[in-house]
Amino acid sequence: MPVQYQITIKDLPVEERPREKLCRLGSQFLSTSELLAILLRTGFQGMSALQLAEHLLAAAGGLRGLLDLTVEELSAYPGIGMAKAAQIKAALELSRRLAIAGLTERPVVKSPSDVARLVMEEMRHYDREHIKAVLLNSKNAVLAVETVHVGSVNSSLVHPREVFKAAIRRSAAALILVHNHPSGDPHPSQEDEEVTRRFREAGELLGIDLLDHVIIGDGCYYSFREKSCLLWAEK
Repeated sequence: MPVQYQITIKDLPVEERPREKLCRLGSQFLSTSELLAILLRTGFQGMSALQLAEHLLAAAGGLRGLLDLTVEELSAYPGIGMAKAAQIKAALELSRRLAIAGLTERPVVKSPSDVARLVMEEMRHYDREHIKAVLLNSKNAVLAVETVHVGSVNSSLVHPREVFKAAIRRSAAALILVHNHPSGDPHPSQEDEEVTRRFREAGELLGIDLLDHVIIGDGCYYSFREKSCLLWAEK
């Protein structure tokens, strides 16, 4: 019989390994199979954990199928077993409870400080600039906080469609643009002002209000609206 070599996550380039990719970019940039591979940790009979995750999702018909399986049914799948099945079911149940909590416990944004509290502890530690959109309904309750760009906040690189596509998908009435300064100093640059101007104009055309642009520093923030910037002159 030919020798079978075990394929592992370590055989992948570092930048493609799910755990390292999550730490570098954030969990939102991983595919479902990559997230599942992190839970599985190890593969089975010549398959890496990532390949096992892909096979499992295909066999179950996706995440919805995994949710419907019992621990016993899941553990019967080759390469899973009781321990991995329990880990998967626990993660899915946490996600389900979080979704339910989100329906009844949506935070309401009333001021820039509310926005800062919502994202500060996560964004103050990023070593690269991230742009997030805080999507709001007509009562300023948070529908979602979505990462829409990672990298320098440059008006030639960041296009409004990246942000407003997320707002349209969520049927948001308004949004607040948020990004971080890895230096820890939240004061805006000329590029920040240009991005703010472009996004506000795009929002006016689409009928989705850009309520503010908040820059996160290390334990501090800058709000264009709070600072009465000319970009936000009242009509």
